[in-house]
Amino acid sequence: MVAKLARTCTLRIRPHTLNFILADSAAGGGVSMWCELPQENFFSEFQMEGVSEENNEIYVELTAENLSRALKTAQNARALKVKLTNKHFPCLTVSIELVSVSSSSRMVTHDIPVKVIPRKLWKNLQEPAVPDSDVSIYMPVLKTMKSVVEKMKNISNQLIIEANLNGDLNLKIESELVSVTTHFKDLGNPPSASENESEDRSPEQMAEVQVDIRKFLQFLAGQQVNPTRGICNVVSHKMVHFDLLHEDVSLQYFIPAMS
Repeated sequence: MVAKLARTCTLRIRPHTLNFILADSAAGGGVSMWCELPQENFFSEFQMEGVSEENNEIYVELTAENLSRALKTAQNARALKVKLTNKHFPCLTVSIELVSVSSSSRMVTHDIPVKVIPRKLWKNLQEPAVPDSDVSIYMPVLKTMKSVVEKMKNISNQLIIEANLNGDLNLKIESELVSVTTHFKDLGNPPSASENESEDRSPEQMAEVQVDIRKFLQFLAGQQVNPTRGICNVVSHKMVHFDLLHEDVSLQYFIPAMS
């Protein structure tokens, strides 16, 4: 999932969590991502030592696809170990114990080059602050959204996402020749959101944001399975923030509005 969303990303290792981070930058078109995994749900043993006791964390930059490829070879493995090593250059070394038909085991090792990020740059890699949204809404089946948006991208580069507190979500494109809108009804709104947002907003009133359709499609393409829960938060004319939960993994993805 992460490899489909970001070519290079930062892996932050802490005693209790792992994060895959894409910080918003002009080069990335302002898109940012924060993915969090509780380590105890993935590892039976976990040892790490950060820079110091107060800063007990490690930040490395890596090519997500390299890690994804290495882990794919471990699908039928007996054991998998991930270590930070130094082999003429810093590496994330993935050691995989595979069992052959004759029950003898063999080790396969992948050395993935990483760049250790110095402490002075950590401040740029913290969890993004989520701005107050105008409307929060549960998302429809992402596969359905993806097939709709794929057709729309042939007509326009810009997509308008609008939602209200009545559980309505619309995806709209407009060109000189045509205007197309897809309506999703009765999606529901998260309870806490409805309370905060409904104070001075009528339920029918739409909050809208215009985004780059390719960035939205890239986000949808990264979702291989429908999440356990998916929420779309619209900050009118500023950004859209997606908050997904895939069993143990939480993903936040931010797409800025087009100016």
